[in-house]
Amino acid sequence: MNESAGNWLIRGVNAVVGETIVENASVVVADGKISEIRAGDAQIASDGLTVIDGNGGWLLPGFIDMHVHGGAGSDFMDASASAYDAITAYHASNGTTRMLATTVTASREAIEAVLEAAAAYRNGDMPHASLAGVHLEGPFISELWPGAQNPAFISPPRLDWVQTWNTAYPGLIKQLTLAPEKDGAAEVISYLSANGIVAAAGHTDALFAQVEAAVEAGLSQAVHTFNAMRALHHREPGTVGAVLSDNRINAELIADGHHVHPAAIRLLVQAKPLDRVILITDAISAAGLGDGFYELGGLEVDVAQGVARLRHGGNLAGSTLTMINAFRYMLEHTDLDVTEVSRMASGNPASQLGLQDVTGSIAEGKYADLLLADAAFQAVSHTWVQGRLVYRAEHK
Repeated sequence: MNESAGNWLIRGVNAVVGETIVENASVVVADGKISEIRAGDAQIASDGLTVIDGNGGWLLPGFIDMHVHGGAGSDFMDASASAYDAITAYHASNGTTRMLATTVTASREAIEAVLEAAAAYRNGDMPHASLAGVHLEGPFISELWPGAQNPAFISPPRLDWVQTWNTAYPGLIKQLTLAPEKDGAAEVISYLSANGIVAAAGHTDALFAQVEAAVEAGLSQAVHTFNAMRALHHREPGTVGAVLSDNRINAELIADGHHVHPAAIRLLVQAKPLDRVILITDAISAAGLGDGFYELGGLEVDVAQGVARLRHGGNLAGSTLTMINAFRYMLEHTDLDVTEVSRMASGNPASQLGLQDVTGSIAEGKYADLLLADAAFQAVSHTWVQGRLVYRAEHK
């Protein structure tokens, strides 16, 4: 589905508007933007508007997924418009309105193919969820913490590669994940920071002091916090200790009940300011499909009961998570309220990507990047991207 930007009246919803919940709200969308928000029984003329009755459901700002590899049987490494359509359509059906096309550690040629394909896709219509850019996860990671990244393609940090890519595709690369302890990483981090690209620590064996030095150079994010990084020790706090204690670092989190124990999630949200936690899916091509055999970066992956693991070694291999399920998991396993979790799923990534003035929250004048979920956050019924209805659930 890809309906052109229309004029909508979405009524009878609980709308998350900043840090407040507006009950029985009516929201008007005109020309792709939110034009009016009314509370309670305020009457809004529906002339010229397509009316959607929310039936007491939740109207949330669209989710922004900064770390997602694929879904619906496709991977961003496929580097094709058809694959990107499949991925963005699937995640739009689960409330994601913007995402970063995330790579894996691969050959330079394979990474460059993704950059070329993503640049072309962004220049097209993008009929489903929008690509906000590309997240390069690797190849400048630690051999000690490959996770489900292919160790055959791990490379020392190469500033010349990053400069070449950013020059060829200006503004496309939004995030790069690397191991900050590696020789040459500091120069790459400084370049990323100076060019408005999020420098993120991931798949790393960095000591506490090495992370702190990287933050001074411009590092501002931790990739899938707790996973594939040096753990916390009381005499050497390691990467995790730096992430928990340094509020200059945004912490990505996979809230699926498999990657991080709920007690560790609670520890994270107690330690970090709520504007420094970012929900991600790290979803792979298996998301939206059943258990079975898949591939990630040339590595064999088995999915059983929704959990993806490398066939050889058993490491977790991304996830089959959706953002709406991550949202619900946070509500069920923490003391956070809907507005706080919404900030982690939408507002915080928007701010990290410099998009906070146009999206990431429901406010008059911002893009109508919206999702409508049922009262229990079990499913998404409608998703709008800049006022275009890109997903509507079929009623059975």
